[in-house]
Amino acid sequence: MADQVFPTKGNLLRIKKSLQLARTGYELLDRKRNVLIRELMSLVNEAKQLRSSIAETYKDAYLALQRANITMGLISRTAEGVPLDYGVEVSTRSVMGCEMPQITTQPLSGDVPFGFGNTDENVDIAYIAFNKVKLQTARLAEVDTSVFRLAGAIKKTQTRANALKNIVIPRYEVTCRFISDSLEEKEREEFSRQKVIKRQKEKRYTVS
Repeated sequence: MADQVFPTKGNLLRIKKSLQLARTGYELLDRKRNVLIRELMSLVNEAKQLRSSIAETYKDAYLALQRANITMGLISRTAEGVPLDYGVEVSTRSVMGCEMPQITTQPLSGDVPFGFGNTDENVDIAYIAFNKVKLQTARLAEVDTSVFRLAGAIKKTQTRANALKNIVIPRYEVTCRFISDSLEEKEREEFSRQKVIKRQKEKRYTVS
């Protein structure tokens, strides 16, 4: 870059301004990366906790279903009477420009979608257990997707920050030094030339 820039004061001011912008950009990217990393670590810890508990939740739900089948016979007809659950909504939230999903699930209503006269408590337990499965699965999907997106955003931010730190900023610094050294050299040459001219004038004045 230094070889392509003519050493003038105007170019020096322009390069210095670009250098300052690059340094500011790096600082902002570094802060963004740190915020994203903190968010990622928080979600990773939550994902670990969810995975450790969700297996037990599924186990309890299928055990409750098995008990209901044993006490009631196959409860497929009862299950067919349970309406489809459309109470899951997906929106997004932004963390430093990274769009992450937010999954909202509707809690169980007070109305049980099957009659008490034809079922026993094991069916109720299975119904409640699978609702817990739904809630935990939705949250784990939200967390896992957020972790994936955050990891991508961190990688992209790190790449840009490294480019500024290791390529752009050093190039601007080299160019600034090149222009500054060139201008100082010109000033020294001009100063020396002025001294020579002054001595020559003084010499002519003395001779005359």
